[in-house]
Amino acid sequence: MSAISLRQVSKQYGQHAPVLRDVELEIGEHEFCVFLGPSGCGKSTLLRMIAGLEELTTGELRIGGQRMNETPPSERGVAMVFQSYALFPHMSVFDNIGFGLRIAGVAKDDIRRRVVEAARTLQLEGLLERKPRELSGGQRQRVAIGRAIVREPNVFLFDEPLSNLDAALRGQTRIEIARLHARFHSASSVYVTHDQVEAMTLADKIVLLRAGDEQARLGSIAQVGAPLDLYYRPASLFVAGFIGSPRMNFLPARVESVSDGAVSLRLNDTGEQVVLAGRASARAIAVGERVTLGIRPEHLVAAPAARAEQSPLAIVRTVLLVEQLGEAAYVHLDQPGGTPLIAKAPGASVLRPGDRQPFHFLAASCHVFDAAGAAIALDRESLAVA
Repeated sequence: MSAISLRQVSKQYGQHAPVLRDVELEIGEHEFCVFLGPSGCGKSTLLRMIAGLEELTTGELRIGGQRMNETPPSERGVAMVFQSYALFPHMSVFDNIGFGLRIAGVAKDDIRRRVVEAARTLQLEGLLERKPRELSGGQRQRVAIGRAIVREPNVFLFDEPLSNLDAALRGQTRIEIARLHARFHSASSVYVTHDQVEAMTLADKIVLLRAGDEQARLGSIAQVGAPLDLYYRPASLFVAGFIGSPRMNFLPARVESVSDGAVSLRLNDTGEQVVLAGRASARAIAVGERVTLGIRPEHLVAAPAARAEQSPLAIVRTVLLVEQLGEAAYVHLDQPGGTPLIAKAPGASVLRPGDRQPFHFLAASCHVFDAAGAAIALDRESLAVA
């Protein structure tokens, strides 16, 4: 049974355009589901509708198989961790964690047991008598998480809980959240973030939401799947451009020829020919059709000049900028008429701005998108650039 089910859910404020449109989603028991997307796409609104803090305009929400549209937040079996810690400054850590239980009339002995157990889990045992002002940002966020844990909910909801922490604390707290989820064998977690590193490292399932003009003709969900599914098999140009940092390289092209075993593209900006071996498996590709060729930085590989002279797989570009990150370097390449390409090179790379350098495409890692931005699936075996 799905822990959470959303069927044709939409949210609209007054006469304005819908914030969310036609959301169809199933979240399984003990699944860690991450809502990811740009600002304004409705991630937090969708989470708040699950929590009961926002009403659905249309559609149905079920939690544990029970319809929840009219159920108040306190009766939904969910606990929410907000972006702000929302701690009572005059209360101790102990009282902050146990506050919800006290309001619910839970016996004092049971409150103490649950609070001490949550504090042990979150490594807060020595801080129970402190006030929030005496805690670091990471400790305050753990107190907020502890307040959710003691309620023993069926669903945990996290609304960008790490956005107020510095980089080191974000990494540490992210690991703690993952460990906590693993310890609760039946509870599901729904987590909102705009940070794809959090999404890729935490999620069993990513729900990528889109915003803006695309929602006028499409539903709010761009793609749902495991993190690596979205990374390696993006369903659209939007997904391919949003997942991955640096983003995927996009090269506008036209279909020059289509045969039984290959599709030939001509790059608009340079006139180079790209031949993708294999047939279009999802739909027909028409000669003259405008498409976009996509390739990720790690699949655009620097090649020795001697090898490139004999290889049909290489393009030659001028290096504009090299970003050294230690274990890797991102090389920005001149692309006539378009956005510079980015290639990933080893950290020990000796490339410098101004160098003319051959780069190879990795054959199986190219993506093709039609004029509407939808991915075109190809059965591919090789790639040639002429």
